[in-house]
Amino acid sequence: MHVAFVHRRGFGQFAALAAQLTQAGNEVSLVTETIDQKIPSVRVVRHRAESGPRANPHMARHMGTPDHHARIGHRVAETLDAMARQGLVPDIVVGHIGWGSMMFLKDVLPRVPALGYCEFFYRSEGADIGFSPDDRPDLETRKRLRLRNIAQLLSLEAIEAGISPTHWQRSLYPADAQGRISVCHEGIDTARFRPDPTTSVRLSDGRVLRAGGSPIVTFVARDLEPYRGFPQVLEAAAKVVRQRPDALFVFVGGDGTSYGVPPPGGGAWKDHLLESLDIPRENILFPGVVPHSVLRQLFQISAAHLYLTYPFVLSWSVLEAMACGALVIGSDTAPVREVIRAGRNGLLVPFFDADALAEAILGALKNPEHHIGMRAAARRTVERRFRLTDCLDRQQDLLERLSGKSLCRHEVVK
Repeated sequence: MHVAFVHRRGFGQFAALAAQLTQAGNEVSLVTETIDQKIPSVRVVRHRAESGPRANPHMARHMGTPDHHARIGHRVAETLDAMARQGLVPDIVVGHIGWGSMMFLKDVLPRVPALGYCEFFYRSEGADIGFSPDDRPDLETRKRLRLRNIAQLLSLEAIEAGISPTHWQRSLYPADAQGRISVCHEGIDTARFRPDPTTSVRLSDGRVLRAGGSPIVTFVARDLEPYRGFPQVLEAAAKVVRQRPDALFVFVGGDGTSYGVPPPGGGAWKDHLLESLDIPRENILFPGVVPHSVLRQLFQISAAHLYLTYPFVLSWSVLEAMACGALVIGSDTAPVREVIRAGRNGLLVPFFDADALAEAILGALKNPEHHIGMRAAARRTVERRFRLTDCLDRQQDLLERLSGKSLCRHEVVK
């Protein structure tokens, strides 16, 4: 079968599925702006990148993003049309619907079934916007968010089915579309992400970290910013080290702003927050963005892994940490509650309560033996619901049902 993936930033969420399909002998194409990794035997077809939203005095308010998405959609449509004229018509198209890439799919390939990746539908209530107590979306914000969903709404009309990684993410989509959206995560490689308390981590500065010495508390985010609770975690760390001066907090992530807004005056949230916190520098470590292998090792030696998030997209990192048997202390927000049951496979605290977070961390460091069962339960949660081989099987079943054709498949030993 010929499966074509459409994603602006390379393989993204489709990497494991694309690799599995090619290894089994299927034909795979990727239509993209940029490539994030190389997968052997995949045909990569790059389309011209469109500049971001642009101001236009003749354009209606808040139409910059919809216009940007429409331009991306045109580029993808042109690319798929060129492929079709060369005889490269796929049997099914799988694509992210958030950036407009799938808007004109049926205009180019009216008889080719499509599966859309439904990651996040923007809302002015019930998700990230308005979650912070000081965030009160005004009328202009509400209108902007509604217009931001134009590409997704048009794409939903053009696809046969959708897929969301979690039930909560699916619940954000319009009720009449949810029946066509299956819930299936991209999957966690539980053979690679597994408990190993004997491992050690050598960081770029030469420092070696291992379990059994100073307790290591980990925090991971794409960027260290409010959407992932970095201010609350840093404040809690300052409280913890007053009672546990032996604790080391390792903050993995970049200094940019992936979501939300930068701090007042610009710069990095890390620098902005550290100015007002009295926290010994020997108790905090900022290694930046680290290789995936180092991330795995940090999860394996972590005395407590902190994962806070706005009601937003659930990060792969929290599931990888759970697969490694880490004790996750998470925010009591909807995305986290879907995978963490308080007192069973992890701990939950109110997102904005740094005192409660500090108390939970201190409890984890004081009585690590009390949480052994939770660590094992966290691992079982990922094995039962997010194991990579199982997720790939479900994804391939969906492709076969939609296309009416059979994939070449590997026999996988589980």
